[in-house]
Amino acid sequence: MTGTDPTPDTPTLFDRALLADPHAGYARLREACPVARTTTPDGAPVWVVTRYEDVRAALTDRRLSLNKQTSTSTGKHGASMPPSLDAHLLNMDPPDHTRLRRLVAPAFTARSVGRLRPAIQQRTDELLDRFQDGSADVMTALATPLALAVICDVLGIAEEDRRDFRTWTDTLRSPAADAAPTSRRALHDLHGFLVELIAGKRDHPGDDLLTQMITAREDGDQLSEPELVALSFLLLFAGYDNSANLVGNTVLALLTHHETLRSLRSGALGVGRVVDEVMRWNSPSMLASRRFAREDTHIGGVRITAGERIWMSLASANRDPQQFSNPDQFDVDRPEGGHLGFGHGIHYCLGSALARMETEIATEALVRRFPSLRLAHPEETFEWCDSFQNRGPLKLPVIW
Repeated sequence: MTGTDPTPDTPTLFDRALLADPHAGYARLREACPVARTTTPDGAPVWVVTRYEDVRAALTDRRLSLNKQTSTSTGKHGASMPPSLDAHLLNMDPPDHTRLRRLVAPAFTARSVGRLRPAIQQRTDELLDRFQDGSADVMTALATPLALAVICDVLGIAEEDRRDFRTWTDTLRSPAADAAPTSRRALHDLHGFLVELIAGKRDHPGDDLLTQMITAREDGDQLSEPELVALSFLLLFAGYDNSANLVGNTVLALLTHHETLRSLRSGALGVGRVVDEVMRWNSPSMLASRRFAREDTHIGGVRITAGERIWMSLASANRDPQQFSNPDQFDVDRPEGGHLGFGHGIHYCLGSALARMETEIATEALVRRFPSLRLAHPEETFEWCDSFQNRGPLKLPVIW
């Protein structure tokens, strides 16, 4: 598409049809209107970028900001996070982002998160021990409780505090339209909990990533109290939802691609290659964090005005036929790399090593523990989470 004027609004883009079959919807958009102007589910105007080349370039374009202060648009409902939980990496540009990422990054290296492997394996085995009677729901019995357990282990949350913690997180993940008052209370309680948790870690350091973030220093600099609270909150939600959905998406991909599953079980295929292709083919992150144009700019030949909101569709970019051959096919042997499932550039997912390791452990343990594992209802259409941002099955019933 060429020209200098914005495309007409597409108010029905984020509708039930796109939610039910996002890959088909984005395929149509890539072809007909690769940079489209529409509205978010809460009514805010937004540009949606769908082609791989444009998305990858936009993810590193310094003319696009993550800072909300550069925005000229708001949603109809005016929903926003309290400032005390909002000052994190996904709302920051350099140099603030550079400073925080430099302080936090050592806690998320492959070597650092590798120390969690025995604990994640133990958590997985304990959950699988509860699988009985030849049937289970992978999401409720494995993916979700494992993701919560791992994130609580990462933050060093004591077992006796995890019931309240899960109640708050489940409340905040609710898509219900009338959930705002309950969500505000949950945010207040969770904020207080995180403040107390960090204070406790200062007095009694533990062997966890939160303690590493508290003690991280470079050239005399360290994270402030508000930064630690906001980063802990980000880690919670980025790690919880995405990790659970990645486990679910990976198991579902294997159970619907039997030759790949056989190769994994025989040892001819490493589980890491499976997870990598799932991140391209059915990533739990459908959209990159929203950006705002710092100045009037062009993406894909379309003019975008300073302050306007932009969403880059990772799901669409990862199935762009201009970048990937047979993009709708799940193929662990595909020759092309470069998927954007974990993002690209300075905002590449900080927790990618942890998410990969957690998914690899859970998936491999599940398929090896139950050699006859299969879908309980292979002929039925799956119901997906009610979100344009995240992708994962609500339920994944299996039998063996």
